Amino acid sequence: MERKKLVLASGNKHKIKEIAEMLPEFEVVGYKDLGFDFEIEENGKTFYDNALIKAKTVCEQLKLPCLADDSGICVDALGGAPGIYSARYAGDGVDEHNNELLLKNLEDKENRKAKFVCCMVYYNTDGEIVTATGETHGEILFAPQGENGFGYDPIFYSYDLKKCMGVASAEEKNSVSHRFRAIEGIKNKLKAR
Repeated sequence: MERKKLVLASGNKHKIKEIAEMLPEFEVVGYKDLGFDFEIEENGKTFYDNALIKAKTVCEQLKLPCLADDSGICVDALGGAPGIYSARYAGDGVDEHNNELLLKNLEDKENRKAKFVCCMVYYNTDGEIVTATGETHGEILFAPQGENGFGYDPIFYSYDLKKCMGVASAEEKNSVSHRFRAIEGIKNKLKAR
């Protein structure tokens, strides 16, 4: 049986691969893989705002239902920062630089509790919106560990896994991640319609 195509409003190869692994029943493709190379201005104030902007923009351009997520890491001692600015925290979009800046900003902080947050939005050509949010909790380590994952994974100790996301396998990470939990929420809501 042919899998249904699901367009993801993302150009992030890591994210597309991760979501494809979580949704094996779909052929998950990034919008840029369909020959569209427009950039989406994420100027929302929340994860939900940015996910909706991405999903709506891509759906309207491609005339196809679209799934988008906006996600990031929120650190208690930094008042929830970097939050929606997680991907560009250090200004250049380089994971290692973001991690270095976060570790530097936590140098004098005792509280290292943090959570990954993902807001997922499904938007279709009728303008229907289905949304779900997922979180996973842990704390920021003092130095990177492991070679796995991407983003802040190498400095995030997962309370669920009892280990750093940077040393966890993709299967382990995908079983407890914020993105997995948001996707499960979306799937349940879509099934219930």
